[in-house]
Parts: sequence; structure tokens; C-alpha cells
Amino acid sequence: MTNRAKATRPALKEAPVGVLVVDDFEPFRVLVSSLLRSERELKIIAEVSDGLEAVQKAKELHPDLILLDIGLPELNGIAAARQIREVAPNAKILFLTQETSADVVQQAISLGAFGYVAKAKAGTELVKAIETVLSGQRFIGSGLAGSNHRDARAEKV
Repeated sequence: MTNRAKATRPALKEAPVGVLVVDDFEPFRVLVSSLLRSERELKIIAEVSDGLEAVQKAKELHPDLILLDIGLPELNGIAAARQIREVAPNAKILFLTQETSADVVQQAISLGAFGYVAKAKAGTELVKAIETVLSGQRFIGSGLAGSNHRDARAEKV
């Protein structure tokens, strides 16, 4: 990103934002972490591969942001998010997943997730989704079932 583009972006936070990345597919998890490491406002504090580990790390590390897949072993992302709400209530959850059905998107948002991005759109929407979520707004990725919009959108929480 150019300096001019970065200058127009809102500042996320003075201290680095602690991010927990949760995905069972290691190549994707590594790709996401690599992408986010280029954002100096973000700090990857842990990467885990299943829902139980996600809950444990959320309790231990109290991340500011959790990027959470839904199709996880041991404990799926929806169930993990419910438990994370209990152990790290201040963490903002942003689902990053292949699952795009209207029921799942609605379930994720209704349990308190701040955002939802389809993995297929991560390259174009993830950084914007993170900025939106960290500013206190909800982000729903483009083309998601149940979003009633073709384009990604932000909304007040």
C-alpha cells in the first residue's frame, strides 16, 4: 500500500492490535498471518488450528481481534466463538471462512461477531474488514448469503 493510501486510512490504535489467527488449513493460516504482518498496527500473537485451542489462547492472551474459521476440528468456530465470548469478552471476532450460507452468517453475527468475510474475498476485503471492526463497526463481506447486498458493507454496532 502506498504512503498516500495509508495516510487516508484511519489509525487503528496506538499500541499494536493483538491478533489471534484460527484456521485448520495451515497454508491459509500462514498466508493470512503473512498478509497481516505487513500492517504495522497489527501484531500476530498466536496462530492455532482448532476451536479448543482458540478458546484456550483467547483466555490466556486476551487478543484484541480473533480471525476465526468456522470449519474447525475439535470445536467448530460458532461453538468456539460462544466460549470465547465468556473468556475474552473484549475480543472482537471476525469470521474468515468458506461457509457462506445465510443461516450461518446470521448465526455468527447474532452471537456477537463483528465481521464476516468469505475466504475467497480475503485478498480484497480482509484488511478493510479489520479496520472496520476495530473502529467499532460491523463488516459483512460482499456476496454473502443473507447480507442482502452485493458489495461489502460496514454498519454501526
